[in-house]
Amino acid sequence: MSDRRTINRRHFISTNATGLSGLALALWVQQQAVQANPKKPDLVQPTFDAVPKAPHRFGQAKAMISLWMQGGPSQVDLFDRKPELERLDGETFPGEVKYDNAAQASSKILASPWKWRRYGESGMELSELIPHMGSIADDITLIRSMRTGVNNHGQSIRAMNTGTTIAMQPALGSWFSYGLGSATNSLPSYLALIDPGQLPVDGIANWNNGYLPSVFQGTVIRPTEPRILNLTPPKRLAGKPQQQLLSYLERLNQQHLSKKPGERDYQARINMYQLAARMQTSAVEAMDLSQETSETKKHYGMDDPDTKDFGARCLIARRLIERGVRFVQVFTQNQFWDHHGRIRTSLPAACKKVDKPSAALVSDLKRRGMLGETIVHWGGEMGRLPVIQNDTGATNVGRDHNTNGFSMWVAGGGFKAGHVHGMTDEFSHQAVEQIVNHYDYHHTLMHLFGLDHQRLTFEHNGRSRKLIETDKSQLVTELIA
Repeated sequence: MSDRRTINRRHFISTNATGLSGLALALWVQQQAVQANPKKPDLVQPTFDAVPKAPHRFGQAKAMISLWMQGGPSQVDLFDRKPELERLDGETFPGEVKYDNAAQASSKILASPWKWRRYGESGMELSELIPHMGSIADDITLIRSMRTGVNNHGQSIRAMNTGTTIAMQPALGSWFSYGLGSATNSLPSYLALIDPGQLPVDGIANWNNGYLPSVFQGTVIRPTEPRILNLTPPKRLAGKPQQQLLSYLERLNQQHLSKKPGERDYQARINMYQLAARMQTSAVEAMDLSQETSETKKHYGMDDPDTKDFGARCLIARRLIERGVRFVQVFTQNQFWDHHGRIRTSLPAACKKVDKPSAALVSDLKRRGMLGETIVHWGGEMGRLPVIQNDTGATNVGRDHNTNGFSMWVAGGGFKAGHVHGMTDEFSHQAVEQIVNHYDYHHTLMHLFGLDHQRLTFEHNGRSRKLIETDKSQLVTELIA
């Protein structure tokens, strides 16, 4: 055995000597070149701020408002009518179903109990529960083939909002703020308008900057006054005394920073102090709804207790975008659409709260000539299954999670209008045609903003990080006008 190895070794060396010597020579030449021209390390630390930045190429979209429906609105009952469900209502589902809550699961088909209607010139078919959204059918693209494939709230929220199921990664708004900056120096580039109820699943991580500099973190707008805390100075400090204090603080901060160059978080904190000072007037003005006409406030449903809160936040979102904010996210409360039970009463109540304000936002942006450059997104992290959960009586039934085929809509910013994209199977269970994964959606958003998903990167722990870190993403050209 050893003789064979010796012969093989000798044979290998004799037959490959030329190749090995050539390889050695090439490596030696490369080493000499490196030694002669060593690459100098970049000792200049980059600075990060929210000043306006040019996109990689022309992008029609300049801003975005995401109406985030946390919990999973039922596409089966709102956006994706299936006659087969109506025909087989109450019968056994003819296939395999993946449940999140197996203890309460059943395989009994549940058809939508609500009527459907076609809206607009596009003839888009929507539920009677969302008539106001029906009024903007010719302005939106309805995507009926969304998919994340991860069947719980936290992971699917992260997939839709950060591009990954890993916790504490940069949110979509943080990426757009990092890539494009803000069109105003008196307001943050990314704002989150939270619900009066509980924070959504994952809490403050929904507007987290992750490994991006903290200047790109979302700023929270509270649902009640004061909508941003600590903006109003004490009377004894208002005016000139405050200006003198801020000027002195600025000098101290800059002196300290000069001794600690490259401290990104420290630089971001200085920038935030400066921004907070400017926000004392600009933010208060931006959220002062007394400047709006009674007609506009009524248009958003602020005259109705059921729609007043969400309507006010949608109206504030429009005002923020008008003033140069890049990304605004309006959240519903924790599990607002998570109808595992009592869907016959809970779903109409949820629709009542958001239907009119959501449609009003789109129509108001259009009337003001802003919709062409502003993307509006409406949707959540998942949809619902076509079978009954909690089969303990007609009033108690609900639907379990479904992330393999759900619906959402987008409008403006270069998306098609009056368009329906994709299809689920005959039960609204699985997306089967023109599937849009979360990373395809992000790819398309970035394209409309003029951002190259491969070039928008951030160096972190020796890695070049991106919003889309899979090579599977595709630009969904069928969504683009």
